[in-house]
Amino acid sequence: MPPSDPDKPILALNAFDPGRAAALEPQLAGSIRRRYQLFGSASVLFYERPLELVRAQGCWLYDAAGTAYLDAYNNVPSVGHCHPRVVAAAATQLARINVHSRYLHPGALDYAERLLATLPRGLTNLTFTCTGSESNDLALRLAASFTGATGVIVTQAAYHGNTALTTAVSPSSFLQRSAAPHVRLVPAPSAPEHFADHVTAAIADLERHGLRLSALLIDSIFSSDGVYADPAGFLRPAVEAVHRAGGVLIADEVQCGFARSGDALWGFERHGLQPDIVTMGKPMGNGYPIGAVVTRPEILDALHEREGYFNTFAGSPVAAAVGNAVLDVIEEEDLMANALRVGDYLRQCLRQLATRHAAIGAVRGAGLFIGVDIRAPASAPALINALRERRVLIGAAGRAGDVLKIRPPLCFSAADADLLVAALDDALGEQR
Repeated sequence: MPPSDPDKPILALNAFDPGRAAALEPQLAGSIRRRYQLFGSASVLFYERPLELVRAQGCWLYDAAGTAYLDAYNNVPSVGHCHPRVVAAAATQLARINVHSRYLHPGALDYAERLLATLPRGLTNLTFTCTGSESNDLALRLAASFTGATGVIVTQAAYHGNTALTTAVSPSSFLQRSAAPHVRLVPAPSAPEHFADHVTAAIADLERHGLRLSALLIDSIFSSDGVYADPAGFLRPAVEAVHRAGGVLIADEVQCGFARSGDALWGFERHGLQPDIVTMGKPMGNGYPIGAVVTRPEILDALHEREGYFNTFAGSPVAAAVGNAVLDVIEEEDLMANALRVGDYLRQCLRQLATRHAAIGAVRGAGLFIGVDIRAPASAPALINALRERRVLIGAAGRAGDVLKIRPPLCFSAADADLLVAALDDALGEQR
């Protein structure tokens, strides 16, 4: 496994090389060839030996042979894979009616009211989307219409979506190009006391080039940058600088929202912030495609004075039923408290492991969103593959791909944490 390459996008760091398919067992190699024939160069698979999965439950994924893999990576099924409460909600509503949002339906209204009640006062208008990419795309359009400006600031390894607008502000997706002229990149807050200085400098650089700031777009746990959650409140000076410059704060809650931090439903709450726009996606549907954008009326009105927004599948009765079921499960199974308790326990265990393995550096995070720095001679991609062979699945993060990203479903238990740590201990011992 080659060392981490800071010039490669994050997805490439743990991507399967299709040229190696011939060395795998015939059935797996055949499935891989079929996929690449059908999907072409856009197809991306994880691991040196890709997984072919057929079912899931809770925090476990299963292949066709019945082998179980502990899922410590996927935040999309936020309350657990195939949660029966969510499955039943979708099936029941599908059997009744599922139409687009230009018809009235009480389910969408009830769900919107419930979501808005969890957010700061003043954020009173909600627009449903289908994905986090759509949410961030709409948020950027809202910001530009409201401010009359185009400049956007994001962090150096951020990921905010795959539309044209959001790819331009997702440097972790860049392959052979630099940032667009209206985008400024700032370092991840590894030194959080300087984050506001970097944002202020980026604002000044935009102005030197005849551009004004539209938005600071951040995932408040900085997931793709390597997971930076502390100290709580460090974002406030940067946001104040943004507001002074006439820009808005877009809080991308697609990955860090819905109780993942353990101490609040929303990641931005750790910093005592009031965003101007909040975007949501993935976890709110537990695998069903649903997203949302929440903002103030005057920001939404600024866009609708120029153009409309309609999304055929967004805010459908099934989407609302699923979203409500996810909130029910978070509340009734006390998953926020579980994220706090198990996340604290897992970070403690990882820090204890660091006393025996010099390859482990800083352990960061909040709740069940954890980043673990990996130092040479160990390799984060090699560890990820070693854990896959030990039937534990995690991901990578950081500009150089040298951070283990641990982001399991919120039902992850202390026993699951013990399995992960034991597997990592064994894998590190093998690398050493």
